[in-house]
Amino acid sequence: MSDYSDASAEENHPPVINLGEYRQSRDPLPVTFHRKELDAILWVYGRMVGEGEWRDYAIDHLREKAVFSVFKRSGEMPLYRIEKNPKLAARQGAYSVVNTAGMILKRGHDLRQVLKVFDKVLKLVDKD
Repeated sequence: MSDYSDASAEENHPPVINLGEYRQSRDPLPVTFHRKELDAILWVYGRMVGEGEWRDYAIDHLREKAVFSVFKRSGEMPLYRIEKNPKLAARQGAYSVVNTAGMILKRGHDLRQVLKVFDKVLKLVDKD
């Protein structure tokens, strides 16, 4: 048996550090798409694959934003990037669609509204 008191035992041991909290403070969790967001994006993706417009996709979860990139061919630059940036949620909206040239085609607070940029507009053709 030892003659050490509880106070002296606490002094000899280093403090316990919660690794989860430590890692989050040093390297915050990346931004991700939630299930409902992915469902909406994959519904549009499936429709465009069916039309032969798109063939491949990639998902990136970065520190400041989540990106869903769509490709015509896997070795090329993405045709479009669907981005979620929570820092812009209060201002212009967290969601945006960006083309290959980096131009923002549509931005907003509601993902389903932003994804309407991929809806095709039907044109009335007069037959003369």
